[in-house]
Amino acid sequence: MSEDVRLVAWVRGQVQGVGFRWFTRARALELGGMSGFALNLADGRVQVVAEGPRERCEGLLEWLRGDDTPGRVDGVTEIWDTPRGGYEGFAIR
Repeated sequence: MSEDVRLVAWVRGQVQGVGFRWFTRARALELGGMSGFALNLADGRVQVVAEGPRERCEGLLEWLRGDDTPGRVDGVTEIWDTPRGGYEGFAIR
């Protein structure tokens, strides 16, 4: 069994107005076992918070950094932490 973790990722590039948050939620639901959200930030980045098993959060991070995302990802910065809970499913904010 894998430990549960909290992933916070900031995605920069052309990631707003292209369905990025919707596809991020769909990918998180496809991987399963995660809760959290995707949020557009005022500076043009998207913030992704995901809590769940480490291997699933790593899978989401790998997808965020890959070539299969909508728009154009120029880079992803992430931090790992302990889960805080309080999320129902995976939301678009």
